[in-house]
Amino acid sequence: DRKGRYPGCEDHLRALYDLENTSMIQRIKAIYYGWWIVLACFVVAFYVAGIIFYGFTAFIEPLVEEFGWSYAQVSFAASLRGLEMGILAPLVGFMVDRFGSRRLLAFGVIVVGCGIMMIGLTRSLPMFYGAFLLIALGAGGCTSVVTMTAVANWFDKNVGKAMGVMASGFGASGLIVPLIVWLIGTYGWRKTSIILGLGTWIILLPLTWVIRSRPETGSPAPESTGPQTAGESAEFAVEIQFKHAVRDKSFVFINLCEFFRMLSLAAVVTHIMPYLGQNGISRTTAGMLAAGIPLVSIIGRFAFGWFGDRMEKRYVMAIAYCAMALGMFCFSFVHVRGSLYLFLFFFSVGFGGIAVLRGAILREYYGRFSFGKLMGIMMGFAAVGGIIGPTLAGWVFDTFGTYFYIWLIFCGTIGMAIVLILQVETRSGSPRSAK
Repeated sequence: DRKGRYPGCEDHLRALYDLENTSMIQRIKAIYYGWWIVLACFVVAFYVAGIIFYGFTAFIEPLVEEFGWSYAQVSFAASLRGLEMGILAPLVGFMVDRFGSRRLLAFGVIVVGCGIMMIGLTRSLPMFYGAFLLIALGAGGCTSVVTMTAVANWFDKNVGKAMGVMASGFGASGLIVPLIVWLIGTYGWRKTSIILGLGTWIILLPLTWVIRSRPETGSPAPESTGPQTAGESAEFAVEIQFKHAVRDKSFVFINLCEFFRMLSLAAVVTHIMPYLGQNGISRTTAGMLAAGIPLVSIIGRFAFGWFGDRMEKRYVMAIAYCAMALGMFCFSFVHVRGSLYLFLFFFSVGFGGIAVLRGAILREYYGRFSFGKLMGIMMGFAAVGGIIGPTLAGWVFDTFGTYFYIWLIFCGTIGMAIVLILQVETRSGSPRSAK
C-alpha cells in the first residue's frame, strides 16, 4: 500500500491478474470454432436481411411519391432481388461446394454494397431495376445458401441449434427497419441508401475472414474439442450422392413447401407498410410492426430448432406451417381488434421455425457434402415464390384496391404446404440411406 506495508502484494496481484487473463484466453480457445462461424454468419444475416429484405418496405411509399410509379412496378424490384434465390441459387450452391463460403461471401458483400448505393442514384425505373439486379447478384454470395452451408459443414448432431442461432440474425434484422424509417425521414431515401451501402462494406467485409471451409481442412479449435467434448464430428459416416437426392420425391415435396412459404412471406414483408397505411395505421407504427415480424420470428427459430433436434422434423415443420397459416388468416382481418397481434405472433413464429428447419432437414436427410447444391435448388424453388408473391400482391391491389383477397389465397397455399410436408418419408437413418 501507500505506507509500504504488505511488501510483495503488488507482485501477487499482478500474478493473479495474469492467471485470470490466461484462463480467459484458454476458455476462448476452448470454444468450438464452428460457433465463431455461426456468430459471423449471424451478423451478416442481420445486416443484409435488414436492408434488402425487411427494410425495403420503407422505401416503397417515398419512391411512389417521387416518381409516380405503381405499387406493382416498385414491388417488382423485390422480385428481382429474389433472383439471388432463384436463377443464381443453384449456381451458388455448386460454387460454394467447390470454392468454399469465404470467397463467395466477400464477393457478395462488395457487390451488395454497390447495389444499395446505386439505389440512391436512381433516376429512372430501368436504373432502379438495375440496382436490384446488382443486389441480387451480390446477395447470392452472402445470404442463406452460403451462410447455411458454412454452418452445416461444422455441425452434426447440434445442427438444429446452430442454424437456429445463425438464422436468428435474419430475425434480429427487424431492428434495422425503424432505423431505416428514421434515416429516410431525416436524410431522405437517397442519402439513406448511400449510408447503408457504405455500412455494408465497413461492417461485413472484416467478418469474411472468420469463415473456414470444414473442420478437416484446418480447424483453429483445439483437437480436444472433438465430438465428445464439443458435440461436433469432423467426419460423417453416411452421405447421399447428389444425383440420388434430387430424384427423391421427399426432396421435391420439401422444395414445393419452400415455394409456398416464400410466396406469402415475400408478399407480406414487401407490402406490409402500404397495407397497414391503407387501414389507417401511421407510417411510424407500421414500421415498428414491420420490424416486429423478423424479431418475433426469433422465438420460432430457437424453439423449432430445439424441437427439431429432438422430434421428427417433418412433424415439427407441419406445426410451424399451421402457425404461419393462422397468422396469415388474422392478417386478412387486420381491422378486427387484436388480429394484428395474433398475426404478428403466429405468422412470425411459424415462418421463423421453417427458416431453420428447412436447412436442418436437408442436412439430416442427405448429408453435408452436397448440402450447398441441394440448398441452392431449394432456394431456387423459394425464389419462384418470392418473385411471384410481391408482384401478384401489388397487381391485386392496383386492380381491386384491396389486399384482402390475396391474403386469403395465401392462407390456402400455406395449407397446401402442410399437406406436402406430411408426405415426406420418415427418415431411416442419420442421414437417410438412398434407395
